[in-house]
Amino acid sequence: MASVMRSCIQSILKLLNCVIGMVGIAMMLYAVWLIRVWQREIGDFPFFDDDDDDEFTPWFIYTFLGLGVALSMITFLGHIAAETANGCCLYLYMLFVFLLIMLEAGVTADIFFNRDWEEDFPEDPSGSFDQFKGFIRSSFQLCKWIGLSVVHTGDDFHKDQLISSDEPVQVLKISEKEKALWMYPTLWHKHHNIELT
Repeated sequence: MASVMRSCIQSILKLLNCVIGMVGIAMMLYAVWLIRVWQREIGDFPFFDDDDDDEFTPWFIYTFLGLGVALSMITFLGHIAAETANGCCLYLYMLFVFLLIMLEAGVTADIFFNRDWEEDFPEDPSGSFDQFKGFIRSSFQLCKWIGLSVVHTGDDFHKDQLISSDEPVQVLKISEKEKALWMYPTLWHKHHNIELT
């Protein structure tokens, strides 16, 4: 029974790592594409500016590339932890995933509670940040479902840890009105008299 549970948890950990790895690789590819566009439009690579002018630093490209590399390294560590089932690797992997979730929660809280969150970021001379915002606004439903699937994939790993406990699971009963408010955020904002900007 223990070997079946171990192989099940290893498989789920590998699936979670595959999703994180694909997101990391996609972010790195997008950053490389942005570097290529920057090089084509400006004429030099954004990493080797002779000017010390911070006004033209493409921070959005750096951020995407750094996050993609970090996600890929977390994936690599997760695959090692899943294959070896080494306690040290698993704890280190859990620490990095926890830090990643805390970073996501912090950014989400800043965006949700701070109406002027865009002013926290420096100007992006490449225009990639504005294009990214435009894409998110134009295809909000698609981005919402992608975000929910990423959160759900990370949540599956924690559900399997909870299943192994002997405590009874309590079911939360939600009314149809509450389901509608959660499924359609605009209804939630109207219900709570919050204006969307």
